[in-house]
Amino acid sequence: MKTRFYNARILTMTDGINITEGELHVDGDKIAYIGSDKGTDIFDKEIDCKGNVLMPGFKNAHTHTAMTFLRSFADDLPLQEWLYNRVFPMEAKLTPDRVYWLSRLGILEYLTSGITANFDMYMKTDAIANASIDSGFRTVMCDSMNNFGGTVEQMEKDYDKFSSIDPLISYHLGFHAEYTTSPELMKQLSELANRRKLPVFVHSSETKKEVDECVERYGMTPTEYLDSIGMYNYGGGGYHCVWMSDRDFEIFKEKKLYAVTNAASNLKLASGIAPICRYLKEDIPVAIGTDGPASNNCLDMFREMFLVTGLQKVKEYDAEACDAAEVLKMACVNGALAMRLYDCDTLAVGKKADIIEIDLHQPNMQPLNNIAKNIVYAGSKQNVKRTMVNGKLLYECGEFFVGEDPEKIYEKANIIIKEMTNE
Repeated sequence: MKTRFYNARILTMTDGINITEGELHVDGDKIAYIGSDKGTDIFDKEIDCKGNVLMPGFKNAHTHTAMTFLRSFADDLPLQEWLYNRVFPMEAKLTPDRVYWLSRLGILEYLTSGITANFDMYMKTDAIANASIDSGFRTVMCDSMNNFGGTVEQMEKDYDKFSSIDPLISYHLGFHAEYTTSPELMKQLSELANRRKLPVFVHSSETKKEVDECVERYGMTPTEYLDSIGMYNYGGGGYHCVWMSDRDFEIFKEKKLYAVTNAASNLKLASGIAPICRYLKEDIPVAIGTDGPASNNCLDMFREMFLVTGLQKVKEYDAEACDAAEVLKMACVNGALAMRLYDCDTLAVGKKADIIEIDLHQPNMQPLNNIAKNIVYAGSKQNVKRTMVNGKLLYECGEFFVGEDPEKIYEKANIIIKEMTNE
């Protein structure tokens, strides 16, 4: 299918936050043209953007999509109690069918927030992949192995399987966290990562308690311990990365690791504020994730972007800290690079057509003093007019085109949580 977007403001993210005016053409799953000429091609669909912004979709670089079933279910608790007493017991009741429908619900929310790809760390991987494929959504899966489930042998099989199952699906090695995973399992995973020359991602340094207990066990922080067993020889990164030592920063820089920040989740669980300004100062790439809807509780990249910059200004007592332009880069470009979606980071000819249209004809976007900063500081889901993934419009003007009636998905989700609470 060939689609023409015209009368558009185009924020490619290839040159900072500079915006040009013109049109963008999509042919199949790729961007075929960006420029000012109308051309003579015949298109299957032509969209008048009426001066709205076309930009790369946001990348949710850390989430647990199917945890939609725990949205507003286990609130107002600290991380350890929330995880062990409320989350883990309910997750033990999950089946592949439940994960499938709960994932489809999360995907709907991603689309309304302009998110075109997610880095999904969760269980029942076949169900996750099928939900994304059936919805037309792009998902990078990350294994969540820990002492309660999963093996390194199965992880290697999953890596080979999901690396070729569908163009919308890819897979990375990972495990839940140092504090939920035995040294034996972590060393086995490190051996696999080094043998296959692959990156590894993990929840890391989310709370002070986590770091202190790791130091008691090993005499090292989580980052230092994982580096000591060779876990990061081929890159990867950490989710949260709030409580970091000087040596942790050195390791992240040396190993070219990504710090994926989850501002809303860290606030709600009272875990702390990540040192984003220091990451920027140290040239350590930062990406943004929502974390799961059980701890956030919404999958909203606009809220995350505002919190990332706003919290840094308070943390540093500096209104100039963490410029909105940097935050927009984290949400679009860095997330794609962390997920190794190298053809989804910017808008350019030959890149994947993962595109969102931001509606400027809304009061929160006016006046147009600085459009890019408006998106970070004033933007919301109401400004997402269209979300295109892999060349297909999945969300347009409030309607979903994901191969299933959203009302059926909502009904399924409510049935699932009712069943689970009664089991």
